[in-house]
Amino acid sequence: MSKHIAGKFITQLSGYETFIPNTLPPYPPFKYDDQLQFLLSEADRALARLDGVSSVLPNPDPFIAMYTKKEALLSSQIEGTQASLEGVLAFEAGLKPKEDIHEIKKVINYVKALNYGIDRLRKNDFPMSLSLVKEIHNILLKGTRGTSRNLGVFRRSQNWIGPPGVTINDAIFIPPPPNQVRELMLNLIIFMHRTDNIPPLVKIGLIHAQLETIHPFLDGNGRIGRLLITFYLYWKGILTRPLLYLSYYLKKYRDKYYDYLMKIRLEGDWENWLKFFLQGIAEISIEAASSANEIIGLKDTLSNELLRKKIGGAPAVKLLDMLFEKPLISVSDIVMQLKISRQTATQLVNKFNEINILNEVSGKKRYRKYLFADYIKIIARGTEI
Repeated sequence: MSKHIAGKFITQLSGYETFIPNTLPPYPPFKYDDQLQFLLSEADRALARLDGVSSVLPNPDPFIAMYTKKEALLSSQIEGTQASLEGVLAFEAGLKPKEDIHEIKKVINYVKALNYGIDRLRKNDFPMSLSLVKEIHNILLKGTRGTSRNLGVFRRSQNWIGPPGVTINDAIFIPPPPNQVRELMLNLIIFMHRTDNIPPLVKIGLIHAQLETIHPFLDGNGRIGRLLITFYLYWKGILTRPLLYLSYYLKKYRDKYYDYLMKIRLEGDWENWLKFFLQGIAEISIEAASSANEIIGLKDTLSNELLRKKIGGAPAVKLLDMLFEKPLISVSDIVMQLKISRQTATQLVNKFNEINILNEVSGKKRYRKYLFADYIKIIARGTEI
């Protein structure tokens, strides 16, 4: 048995070594050097600016809903899911997507899990708990291909991490034995609730790494760990809206992400993990705020274009608002939501199509679907398969 600052490796009867992490916070404490202090300050400022930008959006809810889809897509892609934002929108609109529907369902489930968790936390009757983590896991994996009976249940067998097909004896990392999982997760929840002087952005960095080390479920651990980041910051009031999603950053630097997690386990290197994590919060906050500003700019530009070309009056303005909420639409959708005649809706769509606000994407003569491509281009940045 060899000991490390972050925990210990214990040889099991079968000969492989599992890693059992120490409870948080790390001991001895990690060092807040100048670089870590600087990155924490930058991350705090960038996150505050993002929260501020979201409050000046004309209607933040549609933007948040679309950004949630982007996060769901990226988080699922990290785990190997092959799906696109257009595919998800097509599935939701009743069209046949180009990608595998089973892959798209993983993304849809992620959105459901995120919305469910935020809703429960918003009501203040369901604080962070083992029950919430299990319920989120159940929603995340329900009905997806390869789903076992272990939905919402901490694993009862040993798992391991490594390339596809690798055996446990050749694994890169073997998490704690199943009989240790519940106690480790309970300790993690206690740490979440504990009053201390650890800055929230540092604390959630510790929590995320610890959950990935415990690997409490047979599947879906990465997605659960990334969801917890958003849940925790929302629960603690750091974000008034769930707008920070790190999956873009973690997908972009996937190898570094896994390397830093392993260095915690092997060397007790919390400092470099936290620097990487805080850099990600700053980078993603800036990117999300930039996207929000782009969307504000796009709406202003298109509103002016409609006025300049004298298109549609009030119904045209309402349709433009609708597109930021539902960027893949049909004439029937417009009729129902705007409560206008089919003839007026068809005329509006044709005019929007002429000036390239909408593009026909279904290829049908009837029941056509139209995509608000400029908006999707902003949201989908970084999600290319």
